[in-house]
Amino acid sequence: MKHIDEYRDAERVRELAQAILEIAPATMTIMEVCGTHTMAIGRFGIRQLLPPEIRLISGPGCPVCVTPQSDIDAFLSLAGRPDFILSSFGDMLRVPGTHSSLESERTNGADVRVVYSPLDAVEFARRCPDKQVVFFGVGFETTTPAVTIALRAAREENVQNFSVYSAHKTVPGALVALLSDDGPRVRGFLLPGHVSAIIGGNAYLPIARDFGVACVISGFEPVDIMQSVLLLARQARDGRSEVENQYKRIVTSDGNREARRIVDEVFEPCDADWRGIGTIPGTGLRIRDTYAAYDAREKFNIASPTDSIEPNGCLCGEMLKGRLAPSDCPLFGAACTPSHPIGPCMVSSEGTCAAWHRYGGY
Repeated sequence: MKHIDEYRDAERVRELAQAILEIAPATMTIMEVCGTHTMAIGRFGIRQLLPPEIRLISGPGCPVCVTPQSDIDAFLSLAGRPDFILSSFGDMLRVPGTHSSLESERTNGADVRVVYSPLDAVEFARRCPDKQVVFFGVGFETTTPAVTIALRAAREENVQNFSVYSAHKTVPGALVALLSDDGPRVRGFLLPGHVSAIIGGNAYLPIARDFGVACVISGFEPVDIMQSVLLLARQARDGRSEVENQYKRIVTSDGNREARRIVDEVFEPCDADWRGIGTIPGTGLRIRDTYAAYDAREKFNIASPTDSIEPNGCLCGEMLKGRLAPSDCPLFGAACTPSHPIGPCMVSSEGTCAAWHRYGGY
């Protein structure tokens, strides 16, 4: 049955490719916002299936990649303390800060642990009451509810040696910032299915209305992506700019209200720094004062470093804005490889450089 389904999917993808070819506008730049889309587009050879008039570029869809050096350096400043356990998702382990990385700090003796859930970090704190366990909260709307649940559990169970360094970000404001920038003229957004499951399709209505950009929320299978590109091409052909939902099996117009409610209970919006883009008002999430005892920034008086700098020669910031492709970077595939990454776009499993290196660009 699996082989039959795969055959049917391949046939459907070919049909969609032909439909796109027949209505492709003169030129159309589409930005995929989600790092999972970036990987899927590379893995399934989506670019090769599209006519040359349709250009796919990557945007700021990798949460690890958009985390600025200052936040990485600030979190790493805790590594030298013997009574600390630092925890994070695996993608952050090898991301280089200005002077070090979590992997390097662990090699040098720091207690750094990779978790699959923020609740794992709460469990570390329960088991090690003589240690301060700090979780590096990096991610978009998809992962923030899980961190919220961990913070609520720690407070309810009075686990006082657990805290979170929040570097969480929200997506829609970043898209507005990109459209207000002098970067590539994006005519369509391939919007993230996972994020949209939380915030809902209505969150993008101002983007379509105010900027005249076509928007389609997409799933992650090859048929999903090709259907979404077809929907975007149709909008361009018809002169429309709307929010369409290809991923209806998961995403609704209103999203997950309960997930947003619990996040609002623990976090509040703040300005946030994005790698390569700069400060975007209201796109960060700060832990509310009612949870201040679990806010690592406040608890340990962590100051933002003043000497943080981007890796020498790394153009990751330009790729996050869609201005460059990995092949435009002189370090790509030479000095910067998955075994020796210089920038986060090569480290993260959702990074544009990692996708291009693994699957090739064109």
